Amino acid sequence: MIRVLFICHGNICRSTMAESVFTHMVRERGIARDFEIASAATSTEEIGNTPHYGTVDKLRREGIPLVPHRAVQMRRTDYDYYDYIIGMDSANIRNMGRICGGDPYGKFYRMLEFVGSQRDVADPWYTGDFETTYRDIVEGLEGFLEYLGYDKERK
Repeated sequence: MIRVLFICHGNICRSTMAESVFTHMVRERGIARDFEIASAATSTEEIGNTPHYGTVDKLRREGIPLVPHRAVQMRRTDYDYYDYIIGMDSANIRNMGRICGGDPYGKFYRMLEFVGSQRDVADPWYTGDFETTYRDIVEGLEGFLEYLGYDKERK
């Protein structure tokens, strides 16, 4: 079982979208049994809140089920539990290191590095542009699956 934790600042926009999209992708490919998927925040601002309406609307338009979710904060113990801890931007990576006391085993990744990019996933909290965020996340997740050795045809 591959344990994956998606991280963003508040856990109501990007990381929640990534959790829902990745859950959908692995189900569609018939490989859901290989994964445990979750998401969390680096901040406490949104703890307990449901996903942002922009994330909910975008996923609905794409036909992707929203995973049942309330924002939670990342904990130090998450480092030991998860195999891959994927932040949406460089600020998330810094804060993940602060929460976990560093990354001694190289578990931290920035989402778009799986496609050879140093870009951050667009943050719709500031722009309202959930379309660009969705495209960034899908691109990163496809790259992540390739990195893990899964392609679209492999089941």
